[in-house]
Amino acid sequence: MNWDYILSVTPRFVHATLMTLHLAFLGILLSLVIGVICAVIITYKVKSLTWLVKGYIELSRNTPLLIQVFFLYFGLSKIGLKLDGFTCGIIGLAFLGGSYMAEAFRGGLEAVSKGQIESALSIGLTPFQAFRYVIFPQAFAIATPAIGANCLFLMKETSVISAVAVAELMFVAKEVIGLDYKTNEALFLLVVFYLIILLPMSLFISYLERRTRRAKYGA
Repeated sequence: MNWDYILSVTPRFVHATLMTLHLAFLGILLSLVIGVICAVIITYKVKSLTWLVKGYIELSRNTPLLIQVFFLYFGLSKIGLKLDGFTCGIIGLAFLGGSYMAEAFRGGLEAVSKGQIESALSIGLTPFQAFRYVIFPQAFAIATPAIGANCLFLMKETSVISAVAVAELMFVAKEVIGLDYKTNEALFLLVVFYLIILLPMSLFISYLERRTRRAKYGA
């Protein structure tokens, strides 16, 4: 292991880590928005949209992210719509993550007891107010473990975006191996920087799960 070389290329991995975090943040944020909208449509059986959303979920969950990103990057360019790799990566992560988040939120919404909903409406809340103040907070608490797992999943899936020349961690690691033949050093730094990202994220999600569990059950 060449430690001098590791020190020399560490700044490149730091920059790649920031790119990875940028990709993951935007992808997760958009997937949460998509997930909530899709879950509401399915749970409340919005006419003309339910089957469309179900079709999107099946398509998204049953096709690899790499294929989705290739379609955006190479396929759309054939019809004159050219997107850069970063944009394709965000859209791909949001498209894939949205379906998983939709299922997580749907499970949470369906787990809220009808008695809670009826009680909220009986005290004069409108359906929207009941959803905002009573249903959604409970659904979010129930769905937190699944949402957290999905966030970790999407963070790791950013490695796929290297296939469209986005300089995130996997891309830089492959570049170091290809140009300087420093396989051990590149893989070592790759593991270290993924741990730097994922370990605090995993600990925060565990903390959030405990907080929401206490809020829900008073434990």
